[in-house]
This record gives sequence, structure tokens and C-alpha cells, in this order.
Amino acid sequence: MMNKPGLPFPVSLRRGVAFAALLATVALAACSSGTGASESAASTPHNVTLTKEQQQSIRLYTVEPSTFHRVVDTTGIVDYDQNRSTAVLAPFSGPVTKVLVSLGETVKQGQPLAMVASPDFAAALDGYRKALAAARAAAKVAATDSDLYAHHAISQRENAQAQSDAVGTQSDSDAARQALLALHVDPQLVKAIEQGRAVANVQAVIRAPAAGTVVQRAITPGQLLQAGSTACFSVADLSQVWVMAQVFDSDLATVKPGDAAEVAIAGTDKILPGKVANVSPEVDPDTRSVAARVVVANPGNLLKKQMYVRVRIQSAETANGLLVPVAAILRDDENLPFVYVQEADGSYARRPVTLGARTGDRTLVANGLKAGDKVVTTGGIFVRFIQTQ
Repeated sequence: MMNKPGLPFPVSLRRGVAFAALLATVALAACSSGTGASESAASTPHNVTLTKEQQQSIRLYTVEPSTFHRVVDTTGIVDYDQNRSTAVLAPFSGPVTKVLVSLGETVKQGQPLAMVASPDFAAALDGYRKALAAARAAAKVAATDSDLYAHHAISQRENAQAQSDAVGTQSDSDAARQALLALHVDPQLVKAIEQGRAVANVQAVIRAPAAGTVVQRAITPGQLLQAGSTACFSVADLSQVWVMAQVFDSDLATVKPGDAAEVAIAGTDKILPGKVANVSPEVDPDTRSVAARVVVANPGNLLKKQMYVRVRIQSAETANGLLVPVAAILRDDENLPFVYVQEADGSYARRPVTLGARTGDRTLVANGLKAGDKVVTTGGIFVRFIQTQ
């Protein structure tokens, strides 16, 4: 249907006319200049000349030699400090009668964790009682024989045998006492046995070997424990943790024990200082990375086991080179890096560069620039737009 005189064309019709006009213009340009010329212009970037007003939209950075510390940005996984984490194995056999702590609970060294009805424990108490009685009896015999020998009432051989028996039984008593202490027996219970007081129906107690937090509880009431093999608890000091940072091939030469590190917790503004303690000699077959162990103080237990964190490691060694702001680096259609450099005539030329390691908000340029070059930082995309017109 025809439009009435004086009314505008429909929007779709106006867009179609404009698009057709654009195609005609491109076709005429191609016919007049030739295909080869168009391809040459597209593949050979020309220098860009900006007006004074356009130059207000860009910022330049003068390249100079710099001394710096290489920085490696990577990720890591939090783990307990294995030097401050203790696995608690069952020191005796028997069924668990009661678990006294919960997962995540803070405990003191020697604090009871669980109670066990243990025949081994009862046998150890009885063994010490018998060894102590034998030692005391042998000591009395030795004292009597020593007096008799002094009055020539017995032979030297008999006296020597009595003294040897006393030493032997005392050694047995000491060994039995040490066996009780190894089982973390309450000192008051040991004292009661030494005083000859009756001790009956005493249950064995599994105690915390060190102060910390219960990070694993692997037993329940009624479970039968095997001495020396059943894992019962893990207690860890969480005031300090390890962060296992992933270091890849290109950064292996940069990271060394003693390097300073920072650990950033996702979703917060918390940055915790740390230090590289060890670099693994092995490559992880799954990630193809090497683990750098970063020791980090953990105030308020902010870092949890298996938490993913960002890690920045700064090399203690100094390096020299040409650094440019990261904002100056652009990428072409093949993802190759380049910068815009101001020429002597005031124009801006595209310059391909070879990049090195990144250091904060700057990156090392291994090839393509020299000291004194002025590169475009802010406004590089604007210069590229002008160049492609």
C-alpha cells in the first residue's frame, strides 16, 4: 500500500533503503580501487594521526629500565599445618563407652576425648601394682641382706644376689609406670596405686596429645578399638595453616622458599601475609603444576581446610627490564600482543611486542620496545578504532 503524500516512510522501508545505499557505496569503492588494494590496506596498518582534541582522550607512558621483583598470581587450597596437626590413634583396645567432645571443639592438652572399657588398660594398672609390690619386697630383702652381710651372717654371694634382685624388680616397676604414662593415665590414679589404695572399675581415657581444635572425630559409642591402629580423632592448631599454591612451568624459576606471599579470601577484603616454606619437587599429574607451600597466620580461623584462595607470591630476587602498564597491551585478531608507540612526527604506530612476566599492574616487555619509547596507555582502543576506519 502506498504512503500518503507528506507522510514518512515506514521504519523497515527506510532501513532497507539505507542498507542498499551502503552496499552500493562499498561496491563502487571496490570497483574503483580494485580488490588487491583493499586487501593491502587491511593487512598493512597505517600510522594514526590524531587531532588536538582527540589527543586529549589518550595518555602516554615513557618506557624506562626498571628494577623490580617478579610477582606470580595463582590459586591455592588451604590445608592444616601438618606440623601442628596430630592424629590420635587408640592407645588401647576395647569398646568405646562415651565420646566427650564434638567436632570443631577447642581442647587443651591432656583433656579427655573419649572413654573406653579396655582390658589392656586394666592389665596395665594391675601390672604396675604387682611390679611395684615386687620391687618394694625385693628392696626390703636387699636391705636386710646387706645388714646381715655386714655382720658376717651371710655370704657375699647371697648379698650380691639380693642386691641384683632389688635392682631388677625396680627396673620392672619403672617400666610398668612408664607404660601407664604412655597411656596418658591420670597422675592421681598412678599416685593412688603407689599409695596402695584400692582402684576398681576404672575406665581408660583417650586424651588430647596437644592443644587445638578437634577437626576429625572418627569413633562412636560402642565401637571396638584396636590399639595402635584405630584412628579416633585429629587435633589441629588452626592459628596457622598451609596454603598449597599452584605454580606452573613458566613461574617455577621465580618461586623459591622464603619468598613473601599474600593470600586473598574470595568475597572479602581480607589479605593475609604469608611466606613460601617449600616448593614441591614433584609435578601434580592432574593439574600439571607444582605445589608451593605457603605458611599463613590464620586469625579468627578465617581460612578453612579445602578453601580455594587467591595467592600472590613476590620473588625476593630482583630483576631488570622494561615494564609497561598492562592497560597499554592490546591484542590483534590472532591474539598477538601489540602497543601503540608515538613516532617522531607525532603519529602513532602499531608495534608488536613479546611479553614476559606480569608484575602487579605492569608487565615485562622482552622485545619490541626500547628505553624512551612513548606508548599509549589510556585510549589505546580509541587509537585502534581510528586506525581501522
